[in-house]
Amino acid sequence: MKKKRSLSSKIWLYEHFKDPYVKKSHRNNLRSRAWFKLHSINIKYNLFKKGMNVIDLGSYPGSWSQYVIQSIGDTGTVISCDINVMDVIPGVHFIQGDVFSIKFMNNLMKIINDKNIDVVISDMSPKITGISCIDIPSSFLLFQSALKIALKILSHNGDFLVKVFQGEGWEELLKILYKNFSVVKICKPHASRSRSREVFVLAKYFKK
Repeated sequence: MKKKRSLSSKIWLYEHFKDPYVKKSHRNNLRSRAWFKLHSINIKYNLFKKGMNVIDLGSYPGSWSQYVIQSIGDTGTVISCDINVMDVIPGVHFIQGDVFSIKFMNNLMKIINDKNIDVVISDMSPKITGISCIDIPSSFLLFQSALKIALKILSHNGDFLVKVFQGEGWEELLKILYKNFSVVKICKPHASRSRSREVFVLAKYFKK
């Protein structure tokens, strides 16, 4: 088992450092290749505008927050959240905490105060085991947690972008989105590896 894991880790590292998006992220001083996934979605759907207030769930290491703060400018607000400590990004307010905890939610609500939240984005991912019957349900739990937060804090007509692993039962999650948002789109950006089960679901125009 250890030999298999060691071999798979070596293959992953080889592919990772050969990845053109990894090379681009290093050249452009970006925190991860995930920047390009969000960029691709934003170019197509025009998610971010100057002056918006945005919540970034699962923000570590910070590439999505980097992208958003550049897009919304000084008049907007980015509140980033992760269970891991994230290095400072100028103009971004960071909360460390577990999205499943009441303490985290209380802290988030205090910082939001009376702000109108225009967009909630979530790149949260479970620790990948490579075993689909473990990884997919774990992804669903994070999806549900992000959605619960979005439904609580989004303003009317706000947007929600979330990563999830496709698998048996995910249609039920989509039904909840269709019920609460006017438009739902499934996105697979070019920077998302073709063999990965991950997709990004964009739900627009929250029916608050």
